[in-house]
Amino acid sequence: MKKGLVKRFVVAILILLAGFFINSCGEKPAKKVAEPIKLGVAGPHSGNLASHGMPTVNAAELVAEHKNEIGGVNGRMIELIIGDDACNPQEATNTATKLVEEGVHAVLGHICRGATKAALGIYNDSNIVAISPSATNPALTQSGDYPNFFRTIAPDDAQARLEVDFALNVLGRKKIAVLHDNGDYGKGLAEFVKSFLEKDKRAKVVLYEGITMGAVDYSAVIKKIKRSKAEAVIFGGYHPEASRIVTQMRKEKMGTIFISDAGVKDDNFIKVAGKYAEGVYASGPIDTTKNPMAIEAIEAHKKKYGSNPGAFFLNAYSAALALLNAIEKSRSTDYDDIVNALRTEFVETPLGKLRFDEHGDAIGVGFSMYQVQNGVYVEIK
Repeated sequence: MKKGLVKRFVVAILILLAGFFINSCGEKPAKKVAEPIKLGVAGPHSGNLASHGMPTVNAAELVAEHKNEIGGVNGRMIELIIGDDACNPQEATNTATKLVEEGVHAVLGHICRGATKAALGIYNDSNIVAISPSATNPALTQSGDYPNFFRTIAPDDAQARLEVDFALNVLGRKKIAVLHDNGDYGKGLAEFVKSFLEKDKRAKVVLYEGITMGAVDYSAVIKKIKRSKAEAVIFGGYHPEASRIVTQMRKEKMGTIFISDAGVKDDNFIKVAGKYAEGVYASGPIDTTKNPMAIEAIEAHKKKYGSNPGAFFLNAYSAALALLNAIEKSRSTDYDDIVNALRTEFVETPLGKLRFDEHGDAIGVGFSMYQVQNGVYVEIK
């Protein structure tokens, strides 16, 4: 090859290589997507108590969607991982195990007391924080066994105290029948009620009885209530059993006052018991529906789901905000950082401005008494 031709060939190759190098350097590297924040949402999403669990799913979805629309938390999107425990302790352990395997950074839930207790040890062993909007067992925070547990609802002893004071001081009833459904939640609450009544010289516990959960006929216990001459019944449990007991009592022409708990302050109780629900009392979280954030959250629920939110919705919405606020303020999904932020950083919620004490209880939340009036629960002032 002639010398001039070789020179032109080498120059051409160098030009091609230079162009390739320039083009390669000009390409922008692919932007790295930040790892999402995985929030587990656990509770009964099927079965008789789905009306207690699904409002928490809806609350989590609304909070996550809003956060993601404004860029997430510290630039990280929120990803929900939902697990159905059917309000069953054994299912709850399975659900908790699956959420841990999915790599969740925190858990919103569980809902039922027994299911919550069954799951907490699994989360604790994995250094995962859980916040329940509804699990009221005092020992969950006061025993010190679950430093990873927080809640946006007051404990059972506060609820039981309110029910007893209401029966004695407001309604003036002294002879009280105390019933429970033999479940973790219902029996635990009933034991507090019985203890408070026995310490009050004005009161007399004329019947203390457990019923069979899920039964259709409660005529045997209703006969016992009638024979006891009880002036009021205080029931610990959930709305399916309460609706059957009240219905059968009223069909027997018994006017005995019926008082129950947050497990019965549910629109499904009214739907099932119908006209027999009128006049029933139940304790439940203090009404904060006039809080601007509560109004906004309820309206968002109506717009997205076409209905009013159900039980513990605002507690769940507040719990989701508290978790994400802790992650945002600490700029971390590490266990210790989340726990510290929950205890030290205030967050504005539909329940008010919250933070949590050293035990995991939300400061400033409490219970009120409600009565079914004209087919709806009305707060008793």
